[in-house]
Amino acid sequence: MTTLFTRIIKGEIPCEKILEDGDFFAFLDIRPINPGHCLVVPKVEFDELFTGDTDLLAKALPFAQRIAKAQKQAVACKRIGVIVAGFEVPHAHIHLIPIQSEGELSFSRARAAAREELAAIGKAIRENL
Repeated sequence: MTTLFTRIIKGEIPCEKILEDGDFFAFLDIRPINPGHCLVVPKVEFDELFTGDTDLLAKALPFAQRIAKAQKQAVACKRIGVIVAGFEVPHAHIHLIPIQSEGELSFSRARAAAREELAAIGKAIRENL
């Protein structure tokens, strides 16, 4: 069965796309923990990140690093926090979250974002890639 993330990658579900290459697709989370919260998703479907192909996983952090650097330029934050949990969608993914402190890394803080807010933040991040 096709996952929600594969449908987003294929353009069947709209998203605020940040970056794409042959292996990965990154887009803003519609329920961000903080503004600028981005998801990095491999285009190949598999459930748990660390069960993925080693060569693919070796490419994940350099791809995510490009986005994290752009996030820090676009969103006021001290760091880009990272969460790899993967329970909400059975498709491996990495959360990149602009934060001021470790205590902000909690899904209980997630709130729906307006499309306009996502578009503005997405544009700012892309301009810093």
